[in-house]
Amino acid sequence: MIENLSKSITKSQIWKSIFRVGIPTDNRKRALAMLGNVVLHLHPIKVKKSGIRMSYTWCMGGTAFFLFLVETITGLLLMFYYRPTVEYAFVDIVDLREAAAFGIMRELHRWGAHAMVIAVWLHMFRVFMTGSYKPPREFNWNVGVILLVLTLLLSFTGYLLPWDQLAIWAITVGSNMARATPLLGNEGPGAAFLKLGGQRLIHAGSDARFALIGGRTIGGATLIRFYVLHCVGIPLVAAFLIAVHFWRVRKDGGISGPM
Repeated sequence: MIENLSKSITKSQIWKSIFRVGIPTDNRKRALAMLGNVVLHLHPIKVKKSGIRMSYTWCMGGTAFFLFLVETITGLLLMFYYRPTVEYAFVDIVDLREAAAFGIMRELHRWGAHAMVIAVWLHMFRVFMTGSYKPPREFNWNVGVILLVLTLLLSFTGYLLPWDQLAIWAITVGSNMARATPLLGNEGPGAAFLKLGGQRLIHAGSDARFALIGGRTIGGATLIRFYVLHCVGIPLVAAFLIAVHFWRVRKDGGISGPM
């Protein structure tokens, strides 16, 4: 009876519309299954055994992606409790630790962020040391560099959200570096030469630092700006580039193996 039920399910039109190839029993069906699946098609059909050894890859790329998923899930749960306002931000962080159900999510999010930064750095180090950035993988290397920068920006923007003294002064010091941005920073090289009608275009009220924090000093505008960047802007760009990163691994012949 169970066998007949199983056959009727696998032969139904709904099943065939989802799994168009069936059970992949040979190389051709495996290839078709990979190409016809919205998730699996990002991965190569075949990989070299030498290229997936733990001693070679360190599994840092997969670890970084897993931590990105952990950060996404825990971050969504934290958004139900956290209010990005000057009056409530610090209070909500304290309540998340001491009063809210599953308050451990905040600690998971915090330590997961630290671990993700370390994992991405180690992944980049492994790729560099094994020469996996060389042709034909130089495009994917540049995508990886951008993802590293986005990871650091996620950590930077998230640092302000607890809204305590450590966070405010850390972002104050960090954002002051933007004043030295070439052309776009008030104190950066070339900014003094950008003039219109004798007036400087780049000054303290229009430079990169002002755009970053939403004012001349750290305040409520900075908090909401960092919250939107941390929860929406940067994660969407990072998720898109992660998909491109996986797709390019497949197009470049799979994971690079040892020489």
